[in-house]
Amino acid sequence: MDAVDVIVIGGGLVGSAIAYGLGRCGRRVTVLDGADDAFRAARGNFGLVWVQGKGAALPPYATWTRGSQTRWPALAAALREETGIDVQLRQPGGFHLCFSDAQMQQRATMLQALCDELGGDYPFAMLGHAELAAKLPGLGPRVVGASYSDMDGHVNPLKLLRALHAAAQRRGARFVAGQQVDAIEPAAGGYTVRTQTGRFDAPRVVIAAGLGSRALAAQVGLNVPVRPNRGEVLIGERVAPFLDYPTTYIRQTEEGTIQIGDSHEDVGFDDGVRADVLAAIAQHAVHAFPLLAQMKLVRAWGALRVMSSDGFPVYQESERCPGVFAATCHSGVTLAAAHVLRVAPWIAGGAAPAGIEPFSGARFERAQPSLQPVH
Repeated sequence: MDAVDVIVIGGGLVGSAIAYGLGRCGRRVTVLDGADDAFRAARGNFGLVWVQGKGAALPPYATWTRGSQTRWPALAAALREETGIDVQLRQPGGFHLCFSDAQMQQRATMLQALCDELGGDYPFAMLGHAELAAKLPGLGPRVVGASYSDMDGHVNPLKLLRALHAAAQRRGARFVAGQQVDAIEPAAGGYTVRTQTGRFDAPRVVIAAGLGSRALAAQVGLNVPVRPNRGEVLIGERVAPFLDYPTTYIRQTEEGTIQIGDSHEDVGFDDGVRADVLAAIAQHAVHAFPLLAQMKLVRAWGALRVMSSDGFPVYQESERCPGVFAATCHSGVTLAAAHVLRVAPWIAGGAAPAGIEPFSGARFERAQPSLQPVH
């Protein structure tokens, strides 16, 4: 077997983006992916490339997120050129709908505070119902208004995952499926990664194993306190185009299907669905766009987000085991461009990207802030 430079543990959106980025840096990569029954946040992703509202409790996260958003067109173009796959990136801006004056005021206050923290470089606008209805035909009368930012957009998350895998493989990455990693051990010239079926050796290792990252990271002196947070999604039938902009809870895909999702549930490792939660999601959507009441639902699913204890990403190289990195976040779509174009070159041996320092896992040893909302 040919020697490799980096082993990436995890073949989801974070791991495959880093693997592709490492390939672009000329590194030989093996990706160890989990079994078919593994929890896979990537396959339940809503597909937003979203900035507005993120970082309200940690402004550097707003800067980091926006840095990825601005690099997304370059990533989409590179993936299409290398694989022929159009990930359907659209960045027309996006809306966060508000259903009361109080919600409007709270939203405006939060976004203005974040804008002020960032020196005014944070475009957003608050739109009342009449102005909003002109941009969103079919808007329901219960919607008081919305925040809008031209920073936001969306992609097809399944095509993105497929494109990242294909692009990484074109750059020489080898994906090995069905691998549950049990241990990371120091070895001559680097590290040995042991799975239930074998061993893999490389000078560098990336832990991007989603909810499995916590235990693996602890073996190499890293603190990655991630836990599951369930989100449920409803998928509606294909309908004529009516929603030209994504919203935080409702979007229409290129193919015409409607995605609806708005739940944050602390239910452990249960990735199922509940009728009452789905009913509340559906009711919320109908309040936003009454025409959706006539739409047929075709499927529903639950997926587990990978959430750290404060809601923000973790990127860190182990001091105890130099060359072993942890990379995890709940926004694998939005941050994909940052992972390919900024995090991967650092892991390959370059300088740490500017602005990554606040996301070290060392912060959890200093304090345990409460979980922050993602929008």
